[in-house]
Amino acid sequence: MKYSLAKPGRIFVVRLEDGDVVHEAIEALAMEQGILAASMIILGGADAGSTLVVGPEQGRVSKIVPKTRVLDNVHEVCGTGTLFPDERGKPILHLHMACGRGFSTVTGCVRNGVRVWQVMEVIVHELLDSTGMRKKDSATGFDLLIP
Repeated sequence: MKYSLAKPGRIFVVRLEDGDVVHEAIEALAMEQGILAASMIILGGADAGSTLVVGPEQGRVSKIVPKTRVLDNVHEVCGTGTLFPDERGKPILHLHMACGRGFSTVTGCVRNGVRVWQVMEVIVHELLDSTGMRKKDSATGFDLLIP
């Protein structure tokens, strides 16, 4: 385990609107407001055609190939995530959400493009004095959090 300390900063109450792409909108807010690090919760609706990364095709292999799932209809969502800068200082969102409709649910990462259906609400908790950053890991290809 690796860790570092941070302090609470500003809290943003955000409404994403119909058609917004979740990771693009939150990363744009971070750039506009100078948010370097944050944690967040999100809820609302995801539109049909949204794509989630739902895990690797196979576990524990030398080359990790992401598996995706496209939502076939509108889904209710709730999720949580973190935002930290990459090595160039660009804020990168890592947010997973559970998307449910009827009696089925799919859970995954929003990185490949989840579009808002009507509205999503996000509470962004800024983290101050954080040394956290995302760095590309050559073994996995992931942008890993370095606390």
